[in-house]
Amino acid sequence: MQEKQEFTITIYTENQVGLLSRIAIIFSRRKINIDSLNTSPSEIDGIHRFTIVINETEDVIRKLARQLEKLVEVLKVYFNTNEELIWQELALFKVPTDVIAEKAKVERLLREHGANAVVIRSDYTVFESVGHHDDINALMETLAPYGLIEFVRSGRVAIIKASEGFHKKLKEFEERQPSQETEENEVLDQKEGIFSM
Repeated sequence: MQEKQEFTITIYTENQVGLLSRIAIIFSRRKINIDSLNTSPSEIDGIHRFTIVINETEDVIRKLARQLEKLVEVLKVYFNTNEELIWQELALFKVPTDVIAEKAKVERLLREHGANAVVIRSDYTVFESVGHHDDINALMETLAPYGLIEFVRSGRVAIIKASEGFHKKLKEFEERQPSQETEENEVLDQKEGIFSM
């Protein structure tokens, strides 16, 4: 029996109203929980890219990808393990400025976690961190004792390592020319003998 693991599904689509809900219905009908969802324009004008993270078996992922590709607006679906991707998430942390200034060496804290201060006000400071789950969780644990006011994490953004990109595949498809030669239909030229009752 296959074990569940984290997969990232990349879906290239036309930009159509209501497509997100139709994609979500496919997941909910199969009782698959979405851990992370990000949608954005792609490298191709007019084509959008969904990046969805789920925890499932490979068999389930294969069936899911085939079902997603049946949607009219979906052009291509890829699924990959974490090892096959370059990926990041973004997180913002809001903490009280007076507490963080008194109790923590801010510069050292930022260096240790690769974070940046994006807003410093008298009442709060906002830190930004980019990385994987573990990196972001480690910074959250560090900041929690200082009175974490607010925390938000983005969906995953990912690039497939081995892929030449969907753009190349789309260009190849567009360059294919229809055949100029017409083919005679072998049945239609038999006129009289097609039907016999």
